[in-house]
Amino acid sequence: MSDLERVYGVHAVEAMLRHHPKRVKQIWLAEKRNDPRVQALIDLAGQSRIPVGLAERRELDAWVEGVHQGVVAEVSPSQVWGDAMLDELLDRAEGPPLLLVLDGVTDPHNLGACLRTADAAGALAVIVPKDKSATLNATVRKVACGAAEVVPLVAVTNLARTLARLQQRGLWVVGTAGEAELELYEHDMTGPTILIMGAEGKGMRRLTREHCDYLVRLPMAGSVSSLNVSVATGVCLFEALRQRRGKAGKSA
Repeated sequence: MSDLERVYGVHAVEAMLRHHPKRVKQIWLAEKRNDPRVQALIDLAGQSRIPVGLAERRELDAWVEGVHQGVVAEVSPSQVWGDAMLDELLDRAEGPPLLLVLDGVTDPHNLGACLRTADAAGALAVIVPKDKSATLNATVRKVACGAAEVVPLVAVTNLARTLARLQQRGLWVVGTAGEAELELYEHDMTGPTILIMGAEGKGMRRLTREHCDYLVRLPMAGSVSSLNVSVATGVCLFEALRQRRGKAGKSA
């Protein structure tokens, strides 16, 4: 069916089967792939009565651009959430919320890596502008290794307006900028926080920057002046997680 999307790779397909089985319409496996990881996928598909078919590996190669590991799923279209989802997430949040904003990140590999890190660090959601930004596709799902199915991706029409509204709800906006005076490790990220990562090379847009309550930078000890956005995101999110766990330990 033309309206179906293809998700590929063992982790991405397993995540779809575990978290959104109703969206999975068909699983395709390479004919000679027969191992415990594939058997686990077959068992999950069987629990939801999802048909499993065999195909030649060259057929799978033609269907997707990337390393499919002999596993391809046909699924109903991706779910990208709107602005209203944020209020629902914040209402359900346990403890100070942590949100990640990617301002102008267009590489699907970077988006997938950031979704994976956001899940690992306990972020509630990843927010992107609707225009000039990567969105959910097969590459993002493959790189995210299942995180794309559990971390909401929220696409907003006006990022600056969304930030202002979230500030009114008591969240602090922390932007990253190489010229900032404050280092990441000097800033308290244990409260309700929105972390903003700008596009590689360009950084945050002017309107986004104007809505930041704080600007922080990563200390650089070598000859390079910046990190890949997904790497920098990992450093920042896990610093927030470290601080939060440390505060929780002291209050226990």
